[in-house]
Amino acid sequence: MSALLRRRIGAGALALLAGCSRGDNDAFPGYAEADLIYVSAPVAGQLKSLAVTRGARVAAGAPLFQLDTDLEALARAEADARAAQSAAQAQNLRSGRRPQEVRVFEQQLAQAQAAAQASAAQLQRYEDLARSQFVSPNVLENLRAQRDADAARVAELQSQVAVARTAARPQEIAAADAAAAAARAALAQARWKEGQAAQSAPAAGLVYDTTYRVGERVPAGAPVVVLLPDNAVKLRFFVPQPMLGKVTVGQGVTVACDGCPGGLAARIDYVSPQAEFTPPVIYSNDSRAKLVFMVEARPSAQTAGQLKPGQPVQVRLAAP
Repeated sequence: MSALLRRRIGAGALALLAGCSRGDNDAFPGYAEADLIYVSAPVAGQLKSLAVTRGARVAAGAPLFQLDTDLEALARAEADARAAQSAAQAQNLRSGRRPQEVRVFEQQLAQAQAAAQASAAQLQRYEDLARSQFVSPNVLENLRAQRDADAARVAELQSQVAVARTAARPQEIAAADAAAAAARAALAQARWKEGQAAQSAPAAGLVYDTTYRVGERVPAGAPVVVLLPDNAVKLRFFVPQPMLGKVTVGQGVTVACDGCPGGLAARIDYVSPQAEFTPPVIYSNDSRAKLVFMVEARPSAQTAGQLKPGQPVQVRLAAP
């Protein structure tokens, strides 16, 4: 119920209190109140369909409305693709190079090993000739340098083959796993947003109001359907300060309203700790009788079925 309606009803109830205090000292004025549920979507969009009308009854879980989901569907598709990409990258880092790439490095290693063997054998022959002084020292130095270069090439290719056969570094794999987890979270968020465009009734009750028409743009968080759940009606009445000592939580009360059958009952579940004044507000010893406290009571199932939010009532304390 809106704050303006509460103020109007409260002012009317206080006016009734002034009238009742003159002729019906055991009756307290009040009104029926309701804990309404304002059903909204956390995403914005155009109202695509409205499955209920004002005054209709709905069961818990019944569909209420549907917003357009084109934007959310595109965001979900993008997040799905990013999640697949991140998962593939993480798997690629774990699996190493492709078999074809590994074979290329192995063939290059075989060529380098053959060249290293040839250069070593040639160096050995020329060293034998050098001992007979048929080869100059410069030629031997060049052959030794070639042998060392071929051996280094073999070592380099052996390392490349080993790297190609193994996965990436643990830090790279950890970073890829974190990116994949972030992508999965983004996908779950996109799916959640897409699902939130359709809302259902959180409880069984009466459709109290609808605030948008099909085709209108609905901001995020704006209520589209207002529900009055079953057993959500309560009573608010006002007790003068001298009578406050007779009111306790759990105490039974009887309820009367225009056109209602007799025997309506409720039970007090709240007594306000804050006082209110009936107008005019003049705080003095003579005006203490105008000091009232708000009290709330939960009606029985039979009583709740007879009351409408905002309906004036008179409440009496039940006999002990």
